[in-house]
Amino acid sequence: MNPLAFENFCLTTGSMRIRNITFALEEREMFAILGRTGAGKTLLLESAAGFYSPEGGHILLYGSPVETIPLTERRIGFVYQDHALFPHMSVEENIAYGLRVRHESSAEREKKVRHIAGLLGIDHLLKNHPQTLSGGEKQRVALARALVLRPRLLLLDEPFSSLDPATKKKLYEEVRSIPQQFDCAVLFVTHDFREAQMLASRIGIMAHGNMLCIRRSDELFTRSDNAELNAFLGLEDDA
Repeated sequence: MNPLAFENFCLTTGSMRIRNITFALEEREMFAILGRTGAGKTLLLESAAGFYSPEGGHILLYGSPVETIPLTERRIGFVYQDHALFPHMSVEENIAYGLRVRHESSAEREKKVRHIAGLLGIDHLLKNHPQTLSGGEKQRVALARALVLRPRLLLLDEPFSSLDPATKKKLYEEVRSIPQQFDCAVLFVTHDFREAQMLASRIGIMAHGNMLCIRRSDELFTRSDNAELNAFLGLEDDA
């Protein structure tokens, strides 16, 4: 059964419309959504988390409509572009936040937090606060907060857009290992062609709330009959 499946999903919120989105993630797959600003990428990601009720169609999490699953039982991790860390909490408290919501014991929380912090190389930062961290360190803390809950599905919103090239390179390697290491599927959005190809096995290209195509990453720059798609990929006409 697919970890996540969109079935003719439609949604309108404000001026943004998403129409007839259909695709599914495989177990432990890393899937990228690529598109320009305003294409509907983040809205699609938030919809996958169950933040909106569909106007039409369905979003299924392991076969069940995601909005019908209690929030505490969805096992979805979400990392926003701006990290969304709590500034008044230490790194340790930020990572443990979801575990506290689940009413896990303090001993169990400490054990899990230290384990995930060690895996992501931030165990020396546990007593620090977010405002003292670099961009890469904040991203690792945000990832740790999501992964400590052992999600079945990890959603990443432009996870590397604010990082310098050297930090990006380090985090690429860590994120690429997540599906196998944590036994989860990953859906992430980006506007970076190279990033999508490096990390994802398949790439969906969105424009104006529509999914123009879904391609294997090694076939991303293949010409099609869709002029809008060719223009987005920079494939000039032969004429």
